[in-house]
Amino acid sequence: MKKRKIELAVISDVHLGTYGCHADELIAYLNSIQPKKLILNGDIIDIWQFSKRYFPPSHLKVLRKLIGMASKGTEVYYITGNHDEMLRKFSDTSMGNFKIANKLVLNLDGKKAWIFHGDVFDVSIQNAKWLAKLGGYGYDLLILINSFVNWWLVKLGREKYSLSKRIKNSVKSAVKYINNFEKTAAELAIENEYDYVICGHIHQPKKERYENKNGSCIYLNSGDWVENLTALEYSFKRWRIYHYNHDRLSPFFVDEDLKEMDINELIASITDKEVDMEEINDEDLPNENFNDESSSKENTNDQKQNKAKLDNQGFAQD
Repeated sequence: MKKRKIELAVISDVHLGTYGCHADELIAYLNSIQPKKLILNGDIIDIWQFSKRYFPPSHLKVLRKLIGMASKGTEVYYITGNHDEMLRKFSDTSMGNFKIANKLVLNLDGKKAWIFHGDVFDVSIQNAKWLAKLGGYGYDLLILINSFVNWWLVKLGREKYSLSKRIKNSVKSAVKYINNFEKTAAELAIENEYDYVICGHIHQPKKERYENKNGSCIYLNSGDWVENLTALEYSFKRWRIYHYNHDRLSPFFVDEDLKEMDINELIASITDKEVDMEEINDEDLPNENFNDESSSKENTNDQKQNKAKLDNQGFAQD
C-alpha cells in the first residue's frame, strides 16, 4: 500500500512505557504516512512512570520507527512535555534530521504556527508536581482497569467504553480546566500574532477557531495515543484531525473541499509523478487477437445491428 504524502504530522501523548499506550496502532499509522515534517509534541516517552519491568517490544519498535523516519529524510522535532521533562536539558540539540526543542514556531504557507506541549498552563504541575505524578499513576491504573473492562465488553459483543472520558465529561472542574486551557492558549496566540496554536497534554483532540477583539487564530490539539488514537495532519493548506479508528483506510485527499482540485495535481502530490493523458497511446492498451475471421464477422454484424437501432431511435450518426 502506498504511503500518504503529507506536509506535516503532529502526534503527542503516546506515553511509551505505560499500559495504556497503543504502540501497535501508532506503528500502523506511521507506516501509512510519509510526512516532510513530523512533530512529536510531548509525553512520547513516559519517564515519570518508566519501569524496566514494562517496556514491551512494540514500544521499542515505535522508537526505532521514529529514528528510521528521520534517517530517511523526514524532519523529526521532539518537543518536550511534562512526562518527558528530563529531556529539556537537551533542548536545541540536533542530530541530523532529529531535533529536540521545548517549543517550535513554523511558517506554513505564509502563516505562523506556534507549537508546544501545553503543561506550562497546568498549575498542579507547576506548584505540586508530586500531586501531578500521583494523578499520572492513578490515570495509568484507570486505563489498565478500563482495558480489562473493554476486553470483556468485546467478548460479549458490546461496544468499548472509556472510563476516563466518562469521568472527564461528568466532572465540572475537569471540563472547566479543559475549556480554560484552550481559551488561554488561543488568547496568547492571538496576542503574539500566531495563526495556529498547536498543543497536546490534555488528551482532547480538537480544531476550533477562536476570536476576540485583537484578532483570531485556530486552536489545534493532537489528542493522544492512549484513549483517542488521534493525530493532526497538515496538507493542501488545510488541517485535519486524524482518528485511527475511523480514518485508517481513508486517504487524506478525500475531502469535500478538494473535489475541484486538478486531478494531475492530486496525483502528482501523492506519487511525485506528472500524469499526461495525451501520453496514453495504443501501445498502452491491452492487445486483442483480431485475426479470427469469425470474431471479425461477429463484430461487423454487431456494429450493423447497433447502427440500425440508433437509426430507429432517431439518433444522428457521425
